[in-house]
Amino acid sequence: MTAFHDYGQAFALLKENANEAWRDYTRHDFVEGLKDGSLSKNNFLHYLKQDYIFLIHFSRAWGLAIAKSQSLDEMKAAATTVDALVNHEMALHVTICEAAGISEAELLQTVEEAENMAYTRYVLEAGYSGDWLDLVAALLPCVLGYGEIGKRLKTEKTSDTYQDWIKTYSGEEYQDVCYNVGKLFDIGLRNRLGDAYQQTPRWQALNQIFLDATRLEVGFWTMGMRG
Repeated sequence: MTAFHDYGQAFALLKENANEAWRDYTRHDFVEGLKDGSLSKNNFLHYLKQDYIFLIHFSRAWGLAIAKSQSLDEMKAAATTVDALVNHEMALHVTICEAAGISEAELLQTVEEAENMAYTRYVLEAGYSGDWLDLVAALLPCVLGYGEIGKRLKTEKTSDTYQDWIKTYSGEEYQDVCYNVGKLFDIGLRNRLGDAYQQTPRWQALNQIFLDATRLEVGFWTMGMRG
């Protein structure tokens, strides 16, 4: 395996369509504060507490993707992503928060901010009311956006302040998850909509879902900045 990967054709097209919103998300002041260390510790911890609750709901959504799958490969990819979230990504939040005197029990008692509820319920609703494509389109901005942010920050000059966070999302393990999810979505699109999926009405609907989820990611960063 190599350390970094391309995330697939469909993702590149979705990201291009999201354009300004995607830039607002991946270049948000919160992200740049992680990069140069200027983000306050209180803001970072507030974000981590909210993100811990977010990841619980996000893991449920990926569990729903297993039920919505049409193939064993789709089921395996979704199950692998659940494992990465529950057993690895959430562990980063616990470790950092415990070092700051915040126990895992306290994390679980975090009261959700409105932006958190809006985002997680949007993703779950996409899965409950739609099919596998709708659900994964709503999930992609978080998974692949964090991968893209981590990969970029890894190649740029960064402060040591938030290196644990940067290393998690730039690391080979997380980048592998991004590669596999992007590849799976490419295959899932073609299996369901055909090679000319870009000419179908469904593709336009999927672009809107991806864009909506990206905008909700922007709101999540802004919530973090509010502290």
